Parts: sequence; structure tokens; C-alpha cells
Amino acid sequence: MSTTNAARERVEKLLDDNSFVELGAAVTARSTEFNIKEIDTPSDGVITGYGLINGSLVYVYSQDASVLGGSIGEMHAKKIVNIYEMALKMGAPVIGIIDSVGLRLQESVDGLDAFGKIFQSQAMVSGVIPQISVIYGQCGGGLSVIAKLSDIVLMESEDAKLFVNSPNTIDGNKTLDTASSEYQSKHGNVDIVASDDDLMAKARDIISILPSNNDDEAMDYESQDDLNRASEGIEGSAPSEALKVIADDGFLIEMKKDYAPCMFTGFIKLNGATVGVFANNKDKVCANGFKKAADFVKLCDAFEIPILTLTDIEGFEESETTESYSMDSVSKLVYSLANATVPKVNVITGKAVGTAGIVMNSKSLGADIVYAWPNASVSMMDADKAVKIMYADEIAKGEDVSQITAEYNALQANIEKAASRGYVDTIINPVDTRKYIIGAFEMLYSKYEGTFEKKHGTK
Repeated sequence: MSTTNAARERVEKLLDDNSFVELGAAVTARSTEFNIKEIDTPSDGVITGYGLINGSLVYVYSQDASVLGGSIGEMHAKKIVNIYEMALKMGAPVIGIIDSVGLRLQESVDGLDAFGKIFQSQAMVSGVIPQISVIYGQCGGGLSVIAKLSDIVLMESEDAKLFVNSPNTIDGNKTLDTASSEYQSKHGNVDIVASDDDLMAKARDIISILPSNNDDEAMDYESQDDLNRASEGIEGSAPSEALKVIADDGFLIEMKKDYAPCMFTGFIKLNGATVGVFANNKDKVCANGFKKAADFVKLCDAFEIPILTLTDIEGFEESETTESYSMDSVSKLVYSLANATVPKVNVITGKAVGTAGIVMNSKSLGADIVYAWPNASVSMMDADKAVKIMYADEIAKGEDVSQITAEYNALQANIEKAASRGYVDTIINPVDTRKYIIGAFEMLYSKYEGTFEKKHGTK
């Protein structure tokens, strides 16, 4: 793909055939400083307009690196801000295709103000209409803020660069490419990485699962999957595999796959509706895993996307490096779940131990429905650890406490005990998981949950 045509071709690849309508095509740079007037600046380095994705209205801008490196100046930014204003009026998503060297140096403070105007537009529409950034080329400095102000960031795997400071300007850095998709995805700044050929297809998939705005529904009535289909082979599977069994036609999109892999986050379709899912991939979850889940819950709640959790957790990962911020990450997940007003369903597939079990969408934090498999357990602490604490003196004397451990398991960790106290609504067979989850979300479809009046929380 040639640089000259890349910006327009990317738009055409993203949108439905023949649906793109360009706006502001005649706009050019206005500054006369540094001889910029002598340079041809068609469309001022950014193509803007609207079109359709699977028949739904979207607004799009695509930076043209062949025009002053796709740099952002006054008129370039004005075109993007105009797209945001129109998208907000129509309640439609904005997709930014980023390929730019950053601030247009020739326009100095006008360029700085231009960045600020885009930031302001993004902040004002956040949580109202979805914002998607698709990074194809350079996305550095202030542009990285534009990307992170978006709800979802996609990045081309080979040539795209995302950075605040260029890798070669970082003191002591000689070999690490901190701008690469591999680095940025591992650090949670990118949701999906894909090849040039697949990136726009991924962006279309994302738009297909999100509502057009926070007052819309993320529904797709085309699924013909049996609502009562058995969830065969779900036991013992990793969360991603279990979710494919549960979902309509195996539909699954994982988010932030390379960041904190101890926690899974993603979207599935159930009875034609989009459902956000998070589930722990390991018995003990790291601090970043809880932060990853917290951010995901906030995204789902903002756009009225129901939340499903699969829980099989024993505790928090023990690490000196994460001890300093684990409590902050866990508290963020607690806060986001407690404040989320969308339908929330939890399935305990294994253990739900201690505080870690509580923060994984428990009844205590406002889960509407909690199911559990027959072999699941809910307990304050692992039986072996609990007995070692309670009977430390007896153990020190060499007494056998194995019987006590068994009794503790039977009395305290038994799933029926948790159900008898109302912490679990129904104990279900794994094979029936799909139909029970669909039934729960159908029942919760018209859920309304008022909130206390306050300016905002602090987490």
C-alpha cells in the first residue's frame, strides 16, 4: 500500500463498500509561518467523514502520513473535532486511524492548542459514544494520549509505533523497543494486536459488539444457536475455551490478551446480545490482573453491557514487586463492581476463597445472580491453612489434624452451605451453564438500579 493512498484505502477497507462520505476534503493548512504555505497540504493531512459498518453509522478520521508526516496542526485538529461534534449529535462511534509524526512544529502554539481541542472532545464524549483508535504508523507524544483516551486501542503488529518518548531518547535504553506492539500490549496500553491484513477486520468486529452509544443496545438478532444447548466439555477447560462453549456459535473476542494473562477479559454473544466477561486464568491473580478487570468493568458499565464472571480463585499472587500496589488494584475492582449498575452474573466453577473470592463479582458486591457448580466451594481460607492457624499448638505437639481439616472442608467450604446462606442462588450442573446464564440475563434485561447522588467517586 503506497503512503499516498494509504489513509483513504484504510478507510475504504474499514467501512462497508461505497458507504464513505468525506467531509472537509477542501481544508488545507492555514499557517503561513516557516514557509508552510509553499507546501501542498491536501485535506491538511487527515481524511474525515462518515460511513457504515455492517449497516451502522460510524464517524472516522484517517491521518495521511504523506502530508507533512500526518502531523496535527490547527485545521487538521479542527476537522477531527468536527467529526466528534457530529458523532455526539448522532450518537455514533468515532474511529481514529492514527499514522502521524505528532505535533506540527511549524504551527507551534497553534498546534499545541489543536492537541488540546482533540483531548477536550474525547473527554467530553467518553462514556457516551465509543471511541476506537487504530494505530497503523507513528503514534507518539501527545498522540499517545489521543490513543489512550479512546475506549479500545488496536495496533498493527509489525510497523506501528506507540510511545510517549521515543525509545532512543530514554536514558540507558539501548536495545528495548518500548514503542513496539509487543511491548505496549504487554503493558496494557493496547487491547488488540493484529497484522496489517487483519487489523481492519478486527476493528469491524469491535464495532459490531459495541452499542452505538450509551443509550443503545449491543444486540445482534442473527444468531440461530440453540438457547438450551448443552455446555458439553466445559469442565476443566481454561476460561477462554469454556466461554466459547457457552457463547453463541463460539463467538469470543479477547481484550488485552498479552497484559496480565492471569486474568481474562473479553466479549461474547449470548442470545444475540453482547456480554462482557472476566475470569481468572490462574488460582492466584496478580495486581495488574485486578486492574485489568476493573478497567474492563468500567467500560462495560459505561455502555450498558452486562457482565459475566467465571470464578475459580484461591487468593492474591504473592510478590514483593507488586505488594506496593496490589491493594490499590484490588480496591479498584471492588469499586467498579460495586458501582456497576448493569446486570451482573457470576458462575463459581471451582474455588472462591477469602477476599479474592469476594472481589470476583460476589453477592456481597452486588452480583444479581450467582451460580455454582456442584464441586465448587466458598470459604474464608483454604482448609489446610485455616487448620494450621487455628490448631497451631496441637500441630506443634505432633497431633494429627487431618480429621479436623476434613471437617472444616465439609462444614465451611461446602457449596451447599454457601447456598443455604444465600451467597449462591442455584447450584447447577456444568452442562447446563449456558442455558442458566442466558435465562439470568433475560430475567435481568429490564434491570434498573438507582444510585446515590454524588459528584463522583475517587477510584
